[in-house]
Amino acid sequence: MSEPVYKRVLLKLSGEALAGDKGAGLDFAMISRVCDTLKECRELGVQIGLVVGGGNFWRGAKNSGGRMERARADHMGMLATVMNCLAVADVCEQKGIPVQVYSALEMPAVAELYTRRDAVKRLERGDVTLFSAGTGSPYFSTDTAAVLRAAEIGADVILLAKNVDGVYSADPLKDPDAVRYERISYEEMLEKRLMVMDLTATSMAMENRIPVLLFALKDPDNIRRALCGEAVGTVIGGRGET
Repeated sequence: MSEPVYKRVLLKLSGEALAGDKGAGLDFAMISRVCDTLKECRELGVQIGLVVGGGNFWRGAKNSGGRMERARADHMGMLATVMNCLAVADVCEQKGIPVQVYSALEMPAVAELYTRRDAVKRLERGDVTLFSAGTGSPYFSTDTAAVLRAAEIGADVILLAKNVDGVYSADPLKDPDAVRYERISYEEMLEKRLMVMDLTATSMAMENRIPVLLFALKDPDNIRRALCGEAVGTVIGGRGET
């Protein structure tokens, strides 16, 4: 098995990915496959932080359709991410993987309140560390939460596992001539309006010079392959980018 090229990573999974082909809710077969891969990566010595979206249950303002106050709708989305993190944590523990779930919102019966210092200690001892409830504030996406946590814990890279296998010059579902990039700078991505993350997340990643590797989660082994430097997906930005 190849050696990892990253020591500490922040993995962002979409909530929809945990739903598998069901489209909503939880597909425990898919979650099991993801956790098997996390176990392999941990055994390679990689420290893993994890942020999960909540779109398989609730997508905040998008689902409310303007019929709810925005902050309250976003808080519901944060709770959806907590449910997803608890599900992943439970499956990890069944497989003998030590985990810690943190929440940006106080809910002591469910998860530890997030602090950077405690999270780094957990990562250093090898626990898969899950960050739930987004940033703890409305109006921010889970992509932004992922970049924020990556910056706080000093992650070498953000692994962005979505339902597409990279960044394309156009929507590949609409344009058969769309070209996939192997590598692209943040500036070029913004200039071409290739919005794989929202503007806040993109700006924060660019400012902190954190590379993002976007790839498809359809095969969870892509997580391990990405960690070992294999050519999966698209690399966005990097430490040398200004």
